[in-house]
Amino acid sequence: MDITLQYFDGCPNWQVADRRLLKALELAGLGATAVDRRLVSTPEEAEAVGFRGSPTMLIAGVDPFADPDAPVGLSCRVYRTDTGPAGSPTVEQLLAVLR
Repeated sequence: MDITLQYFDGCPNWQVADRRLLKALELAGLGATAVDRRLVSTPEEAEAVGFRGSPTMLIAGVDPFADPDAPVGLSCRVYRTDTGPAGSPTVEQLLAVLR
């Protein structure tokens, strides 16, 4: 499985997302799956890769939490969770998209 975690330097949420992603992979029986962590450094790079905020997770090149109306750029991303807006998807949300 091809998984990429995109983030920008200074994002307060990407490490939380990384830990949750690793936990979800473990729960899904995919603990040996490598996660490619990609730093997005400039607005131009964000535009080139279609980066819609940090953190962004791509599974097989697809953003399962994509909001097509979200702006492209170096910004913090907000996810809808059962407990309200958050800076990262929950382990349960990640597990659902991994299965």
